Amino acid sequence: MSTGGQVRLTSSEISQLWAQYMNDSGSVCLLTFFLEKAEDEEIKPIIDHALTLSKNHIDKLTSIFNEEKHIVPDGFKVETDVNLQAPRLYSDTYVIYFINMMAKIGLTNYAAAVAGTTRADITDYYMECMTETMELFKISKELLLAKGLYIRSPFLPNLTEIDYVKKQGFILDVIGEKRPLIAAEVANLFSNHQRNALGEATITGFSQVAQSKDVKQFLVKGIEIAQKHTKLFGEKLRESKLPIPTTWAAEVTESTSPTFSDKLMMFLTSGMISLSVGYYGTAIAQSPRADIGVMYNRLSVEVQLYSEDGANIMIKNGWMEQPPMAADRDELVKRSAKHK
Repeated sequence: MSTGGQVRLTSSEISQLWAQYMNDSGSVCLLTFFLEKAEDEEIKPIIDHALTLSKNHIDKLTSIFNEEKHIVPDGFKVETDVNLQAPRLYSDTYVIYFINMMAKIGLTNYAAAVAGTTRADITDYYMECMTETMELFKISKELLLAKGLYIRSPFLPNLTEIDYVKKQGFILDVIGEKRPLIAAEVANLFSNHQRNALGEATITGFSQVAQSKDVKQFLVKGIEIAQKHTKLFGEKLRESKLPIPTTWAAEVTESTSPTFSDKLMMFLTSGMISLSVGYYGTAIAQSPRADIGVMYNRLSVEVQLYSEDGANIMIKNGWMEQPPMAADRDELVKRSAKHK
């Protein structure tokens, strides 16, 4: 029965809105620094466009939170989390590739957000975000192609006839030679290699400018994990005589000047960890070959343990902002009992 007012936000809606505010506030910090240091006149407009989108999202999200009488998250701010006087930390090539990858990830996240919405205004908002992000992906991809920097996933032979799987070895072949990779396995290995290569470059830069010893050690461990994972994915591609994507570590400068706050770098690194767990889960579901599923399961456990280390550092330093959560009914009962 309608009461004539706006329907309250559901848990799915508020969780997506809160997470987007945190991510976009972090993006504003990164993109502001990237734009300040950019030298390539073709890349600057795309950085500026991405920055404008993130700022607009922050304004819209703030308006939604205020209307719903939800507190606006602290998130991150350029004034406190970025040193714009620091030397450039990444090349412009890294930055345009970073924007393109974030647009790809944004499309996945916004699709999930749309699917989790009920209220018409929130659905419309995320559909608008999808449209904006598709455009950002398109223009960043076109520039990468024009500059000869875009990395295509491997080509496969054309299918010339319909065939059916005839042996159990298609799924599990412990003794003999393993079958070639199917298209979905190639696509996931390629994409996960790219994301880890980008993560390695990103965390390499973070590790050079981190101030806390604990944070620096955590980031160095993250570099080692990313290198290990890209190596394993590359080996699987090599087994099927497929090309291995390039890495981006060379696009990090030698700067060691404080650039981003440790809090921001820990948040962004934790976000990359969460993405890895999700993408590895998708790869498991789409990989019939048992050895590939086992590999992804093992790597997922490693990443989750690394994530726990990061969470402990953030909690210890008071950097982990608490997301919206269900009411603790037991605690409420205890409080009411004290007042009687």
